[in-house]
Amino acid sequence: MSQAPAFTKADLMPLIDNAPAILVFWAIAGYLLGSIPFGMVLARAMGLGNLREIGSGNIGATNVLRTGNKTAAASTLLLDAAKGAVAVLIARGAAGEDAAQVAALAAMIGHCYPVWLGFRGGKGVATFLGILLALSFPVGLAACAAWLVGALVSRTSSVGALVAAASSTFALVLLGYGQGLILGICLTLLLFWRHRANIQRIKAGTEPKIGAKT
Repeated sequence: MSQAPAFTKADLMPLIDNAPAILVFWAIAGYLLGSIPFGMVLARAMGLGNLREIGSGNIGATNVLRTGNKTAAASTLLLDAAKGAVAVLIARGAAGEDAAQVAALAAMIGHCYPVWLGFRGGKGVATFLGILLALSFPVGLAACAAWLVGALVSRTSSVGALVAAASSTFALVLLGYGQGLILGICLTLLLFWRHRANIQRIKAGTEPKIGAKT
């Protein structure tokens, strides 16, 4: 009677091929890329004011949209996603899959906890989606679709984000990137943690709708 193949750690994460010093380098590079606060930079450059004094005070695209400038909000969304994707793609091209995943996690942390802003960053949604698109394009597309459905149904950006994050764990396995499962779980937990206040407001029915000024 044949036995099923053994389930190994390699099914959940890539093999560690690089020396620790190389992975530390890509962690630092990923963090620095992720920590660029594009929302604040664009808001100031376009004369929209200080995002800390607008809406929720967050630096992400949803709060930029509360300024009423859709171009700035779309640009923030794309740039925040791009910095996560770039961190992954550069690390992967230079050092392999283990470095790509280290850079991915570091970029997400950099966005959420940027040293330049006293470690008070964004919620990480766009960066999370950019990371997934770069790690595995089908998984990223599935997560984007999940965000869109959740946001359209609820008219709430945070609900879309939570749906996308929760569903990404299944997408990683079902769409053939199981070696990203541990990273995906870490990213999902971080995104849920950053949305803990939103979750409370969702439960209370007080979470602002997309495009609301406050």
